[in-house]
Amino acid sequence: MKEEKILVKDVPLQERPRERLLTFGPEQLTNAELLAILLRTGSHGRSALELAQRLLTRFEGLTGLLAADSRELMEESGMGPAKATQVLAALEFGRRVQRANPAPKPIHSPNDVASRLMERLQFLSKEHFVVLHLDTKHRVLGEEVVSVGTLNASLVHPREVFRTAIKRNAAAVVCVHNHPSGDPTPSPEDIDVTKRIVESGRILGIDLVDHVVIGRGTYVSMRERGLI
Repeated sequence: MKEEKILVKDVPLQERPRERLLTFGPEQLTNAELLAILLRTGSHGRSALELAQRLLTRFEGLTGLLAADSRELMEESGMGPAKATQVLAALEFGRRVQRANPAPKPIHSPNDVASRLMERLQFLSKEHFVVLHLDTKHRVLGEEVVSVGTLNASLVHPREVFRTAIKRNAAAVVCVHNHPSGDPTPSPEDIDVTKRIVESGRILGIDLVDHVVIGRGTYVSMRERGLI
């Protein structure tokens, strides 16, 4: 049986990336939807959204896509010179915007961490595990959400915590996650995961500065609690 191709024109209007962006704003779109808008069209009977999803899978997300060159992009079926240059131009524009912003203040304390992430995390209905990548002066090199859901050893593996940190040559990391209940008291699972991250960081030479648990308007530092 021949596989049926789904084109953007066949998708309900309210579910198309461009229409969703105009209706809900760019922050509500997935990475694949934003990339599909850049690509504009698909090819070979596949939509721009399908092509975007294949690219993100091929390069293992945005980090890998940032490191791709035109030759690598055009190895993907449906990616010609025009689409490749559109993507590369957008990525470079993003880099330049980032470089134009002043360097963030170093992370000196758990309060600095909470000030950066409290507003975004405190009211979320699911646990989000965030890793801040720091340089030798504890300035933030980048930020990554490595898991969404109930915190446990299977969802938050040390390799996910350190994978991007290694690519960014981070000297240290800070782990942060929220408790939807509003109570930031570390659970036994929080403590277990933290110990595993500390041990892995020692092997890799990347220090875990702290693991901060965000609650409703409050937080707990595991380092201050003596758990690191």
